[in-house]
Amino acid sequence: MTTTLSGPGLAPAAVTLYYRAGGSDKVYSAAIEPCGDGFVVTFAFGRRGSTLQTGTKTSAPVPLAQAQKLFDKLVKDKTAKGYTPGEGAIPYAGTERAGRATCVLPQLLNPVEAADAERLIADDDWWAQPKFDGRRVLILKDRETVTGINRTGLTIPLPAAVAAAVLSVPSDRCLLDGELVGDVYHCFDLLTRDDDDLRDEPYARRYDAAMDLVDTVPHNTLRYAETAVTTERKQRLVEQLRRDDAEGVVFKHRLAPYTHGRPAVGGPQLKLKFTATASCRVAAVNAGRRSVAVELRDSDGSWIGVGNVTIPPNQAVPKAGDIVEVRYLYAFPGGCLYQPMYLGRRDDVDAMACVLSQLKLKPLVSAEEP
Repeated sequence: MTTTLSGPGLAPAAVTLYYRAGGSDKVYSAAIEPCGDGFVVTFAFGRRGSTLQTGTKTSAPVPLAQAQKLFDKLVKDKTAKGYTPGEGAIPYAGTERAGRATCVLPQLLNPVEAADAERLIADDDWWAQPKFDGRRVLILKDRETVTGINRTGLTIPLPAAVAAAVLSVPSDRCLLDGELVGDVYHCFDLLTRDDDDLRDEPYARRYDAAMDLVDTVPHNTLRYAETAVTTERKQRLVEQLRRDDAEGVVFKHRLAPYTHGRPAVGGPQLKLKFTATASCRVAAVNAGRRSVAVELRDSDGSWIGVGNVTIPPNQAVPKAGDIVEVRYLYAFPGGCLYQPMYLGRRDDVDAMACVLSQLKLKPLVSAEEP
């Protein structure tokens, strides 16, 4: 989508875009405005009906042609992520990704601290599963067709072995939720089976149904997630995951229905991460080196550099503007990442999620007075 200046006086261009999916209802506006002898590109974003955060893409007035180029790129980037000009806000409507939009979205998890995890371990209403270090993917089987769906609701390709395994499940139509780790799919939820919509059923019943379905498949590429339901087994699972240097553990309330999106706080599915990771935007590729500078968005909408991360030889170097996942030991106040490790590109995360507040900061230690 391109918006251009119009009118004999070259009236400034403006556009308002919307995004509504799951628990998200967001608005993003951008405009070219005259300023002094040139033009500036401004933007505002936030939840619909709330006070919007504002910013500018130009630190000083620029010629009209340059402002138009910045404005067009900004609009193109937002529509590619699912924003649309209509207030109905059907994700990706009217964009090149419209054919990939499914409107099927996963249930997302909020984090908890270790102290909260101890309470969940002791409560038999909460079950525990490994937090896999892969990609969240829903898989739809419809007779002889298998479709992968990422966390933003777009169709994605699946490994051939995983697609073949799902084709062999004893159901004409089903919708699985799980994590794709390499060429192995770990199923941990079943949303539909044939004519039955299971999303309003308690999680314990959905998980049992998922195990029954997956258990019949003689393919090691399709598995169900190991689940601990008693305090003793949950404690053992957490200890084993820590020894294995796993990413973390997930807690799910056994009676909860399936609700897509992420609750504002809490929720019936929670995650405890043993290692810290952050979704960052690539600010620039460092010339002559296999490394990139990464940045995060502050609460005022400005982008803050948080360091550089080396790209392993077996991975392609991302380009400026890409979203990447970075593991780190901790972050210094101000956002600088300590011992960052590149995990890969994220095509299922919006730049809006690359916020500074996601960082795990190193506690400040004040010196003792003499």
